Amino acid sequence: MDIPVTLALFLAGSLLLAAISWRSLRQPGSHGVPRFLAWEGILALLVVNGPVWFDDRYAPHQLVSWCLLMTSLVVLAAGLFQLKSRGRPQAGSRGDASLYAFEQTTVLVDSGIYAWVRHPMYLSLMLLAWGIAAKGVGPLTLVLALLVSVCLYLTARQDEKECLQHFGQPYADYMRRSRRFLPFVC
Repeated sequence: MDIPVTLALFLAGSLLLAAISWRSLRQPGSHGVPRFLAWEGILALLVVNGPVWFDDRYAPHQLVSWCLLMTSLVVLAAGLFQLKSRGRPQAGSRGDASLYAFEQTTVLVDSGIYAWVRHPMYLSLMLLAWGIAAKGVGPLTLVLALLVSVCLYLTARQDEKECLQHFGQPYADYMRRSRRFLPFVC
């Protein structure tokens, strides 16, 4: 793929992401800003590695990539299911216009996947980024995946501050008994 096409794809994707994220971007201190930057990094990974997506299909790096991508989908589905079924999302309940509807939970979700991981949605994005990076491993893809991971870490930290403000001591207790991204690790 030539450079003008690559840049055009990245620009079009960026405009779409900005349109989806406009409320978050208007609130610089919200968790939506580093999340937007993580999405931009994932978009860059897609643009860079899109041309090699199916090259050498059974190579070890491709098998690792597909495992990470499929795990990302499973984690995403489990997280969304728990938020919708247990969190009782209600528009406007959190008083923060930058939150998406599914994020506006009225009940602290600490069961299912959330019993183990506080941020399965961000973990899903991290797995997605590393899965895309594994499609064509190189210095650029490794740096982009690392930057996405840092942005998602910052997103999680800010999200935790927001949840502490909203849920108070129950969220602080939840933080002590769960891990940010990986059970038993971190």
